[in-house]
Amino acid sequence: MLILLVDDEPAITESLAYALERGGLDSLIAPTLAEAERLVREHPVDLVILDLMLPDGNGLDWLRALRQRSRLPVIILSSHDDAVEHVVGLEVGGDDYVDKPFSPREMVARVRAVLRRVQPEPEARGDGAPIRLDADRREAWANGQRLTLSRQEFDLLAVFVAAPGRVFERDMLLDRAWGPEIAITERTVDVHVKALRKKLVAAGLSAETIETVRGVGYRLAEGSP
Repeated sequence: MLILLVDDEPAITESLAYALERGGLDSLIAPTLAEAERLVREHPVDLVILDLMLPDGNGLDWLRALRQRSRLPVIILSSHDDAVEHVVGLEVGGDDYVDKPFSPREMVARVRAVLRRVQPEPEARGDGAPIRLDADRREAWANGQRLTLSRQEFDLLAVFVAAPGRVFERDMLLDRAWGPEIAITERTVDVHVKALRKKLVAAGLSAETIETVRGVGYRLAEGSP
């Protein structure tokens, strides 16, 4: 799991990153909203811990914009112990609200609780096919195991599953999985494919389930779904 820490206080982000690492979670750090936006678009982030007072703006404004295109889980972090602000933050789209100062250990527990709530634990469900998707519920299984995928990982896998054996160039994947209006680099595709492969391998599939076509792009090996 990849957690994005959006805060301009190094003492907070460093201690929290350390606590997350000890808990088996990876992290990225963004000291500004502009950097947070870039990282969310270029990396398979699973959850955001968002401070409200950043050098380039208010975190709630960024969260409002994020909610127009994504249900990425967000835990709001603020130094203001204000009940009204708590309500506003949750109504705007926050999944949890934590006041400073806080215990890094408690924060890790809250992160895990939110992830369990929005991405339930694997269930004993599947029809025997190596890969199966439920587009309506946005759920995926590999070898009968429930996959915990980020929004973009699910959309990317859906593109591959819809056309096994077809080679997709990176710009085609960007257009289909992210949309033509999203301005990100083709390198983003490589990052997400790598993360997706890792999860498929963890479920018992081959790393070559998603094949690299050198100089062109990627394809789902025929017979996989």
